[in-house]
Amino acid sequence: MHELTLYIGNKNYSSWSLRPWLALKVADIAFVEKLSRFDESTGHAHFIEFSPTKKVPTLLIHQENQKPVTIPESLAILETIADLYPDRHLWPQDAMQRAKARALASEMHAGFMGLRSECPMNMRRKIEAITVSNSVIKDVKRLEQIWSDCLEQSGGPFLFGDFSIADAMFAPVVNRLEIYALSDHIAVKVYSKAIKALPAWKEWQEAALKEPWIVQEDEV
Repeated sequence: MHELTLYIGNKNYSSWSLRPWLALKVADIAFVEKLSRFDESTGHAHFIEFSPTKKVPTLLIHQENQKPVTIPESLAILETIADLYPDRHLWPQDAMQRAKARALASEMHAGFMGLRSECPMNMRRKIEAITVSNSVIKDVKRLEQIWSDCLEQSGGPFLFGDFSIADAMFAPVVNRLEIYALSDHIAVKVYSKAIKALPAWKEWQEAALKEPWIVQEDEV
C-alpha cells in the first residue's frame, strides 16, 4: 500500500498543481494535500524543503520501512499515479488511443508557450478579453482542433470518452480560454462544460476563490 502526499502551490494560479490534483480526485485515490504558497520574492526558495527542483507540484510516495520517493513534474506524477493504480484506467485502455493520449499530454506539457506566458491561469479573474500575440492565436486554434477532433471521435464527454490524464493536462486551459475570452468554438464550449461540471474542479475553484494571496506577475 502506498501513501501519497501531493505538494501544490496557490490554487488560484498553479495550473501545474491542478493537473495531478484533479486526476487524483477524479480517480478517487487517497492523498494528503500540502499547499505551499508562492513566494516570488525568493524564487520560491522554500520549495526546496520538499522538491529537488524547487517546483510544484511534487509527489511524495511513502512506503513502509523505506525512504519516501520524491517525484516532481506534473506529467511524471500523472504517469506514476497511473502505474500505481492501473485499475483506475487513467490512460485509455486501447493501445492506439493510449498512444494518442500520451502524445497530446506531452504536447501540452512542452508546448503552447504563447498561451502559457501571456494568459496565466487565474480562477479569480473576471472574464475580459485582452490583446494577444499571433503565438497565442495559433495556440488557441490548435486547441480547438484537438478538442474538436477528439470529441468527434470519442463521443465525449472527455477527450477519449472517460476522463484520462490527457484531460488532466488540458484542464487548466479551460480557465484560460474562458477568462481571456479567447474562443467561442463549439468544441471549446462543450469540453469546458464537461470539465467544469466535475466535482473536483468545483472543489478546487471554490478553494481558489477563497485564497487571499495575490501574485502580481500572474495578474494580467
